[in-house]
Amino acid sequence: MIDKGKKNILGVCVNAIDYEAAVEKIITAARERQKMTVSALAVHGVMTGVLDEVHRYRLNHLDLILPDGQPVRWALNLLYKVGLPERVSGPDIMLHICQRAALEGLSIYLYGSKEKVLEHLAKNLCAKFPKLVIAGTQPSKFRRITPEEKKEIVKQIRDSGAAITFVGLGCPRQEVWVYEYGYELSMPLIAVGAAFDFHAGNLPKAPEFLSKLGLEWLYRLIQEPKRLWKRYILLNPLYIWLFILQALNLRRFEPWKATPPDGEILYG
Repeated sequence: MIDKGKKNILGVCVNAIDYEAAVEKIITAARERQKMTVSALAVHGVMTGVLDEVHRYRLNHLDLILPDGQPVRWALNLLYKVGLPERVSGPDIMLHICQRAALEGLSIYLYGSKEKVLEHLAKNLCAKFPKLVIAGTQPSKFRRITPEEKKEIVKQIRDSGAAITFVGLGCPRQEVWVYEYGYELSMPLIAVGAAFDFHAGNLPKAPEFLSKLGLEWLYRLIQEPKRLWKRYILLNPLYIWLFILQALNLRRFEPWKATPPDGEILYG
């Protein structure tokens, strides 16, 4: 089990942690009904914080940032010698958590995406983990919401009795959601990116050998070129360049240089 705390990657604080330690932290918080805000960040997720000081503040105030994506894991190992053997991906951590939740009788809630996706996702998760209890599901409204609507969303999740909420809204909306709702819900709120579509059967996962080589982004780019080309073609080289500057101490990236949000965005 590896858990060496938060480390500075380009000003974003990422936990040097493996699957076992991450699952243990999340399940413990769920069991004790404690607040825990979680996201799994690959290169694009880290870069949203690098390029936006307000969002960097949000990310650095989440309780747990998982190193999703090999380039993020490599950066932790190269800069801090933490010895992480593998990345901690959003889709995979979701399955690990569901497995433990099923064993311990901790129900889950699914928030985000579309109704049809949630139906397939819930069906597939229950088929994989027969003892898993899904306390409720709620699709995204795909727009900004009112404070009253937020209160209703919070009430529905609380009233469901769920111990864990998975959030699939896409980056960076899901991280904003987790940050803002973390003050309202005493449970782990876990942003898991494309996990909803993967486990619902809507998107194929990249072959494992590509993931190990850090080329999952290329597979996803081929799958969705119009939506993802800017994310990967522009941000990946910038991430590498900035990492080189940090590694050579040619530029300092200070996590505290961030701007607190001026009110809530209220994504739904």
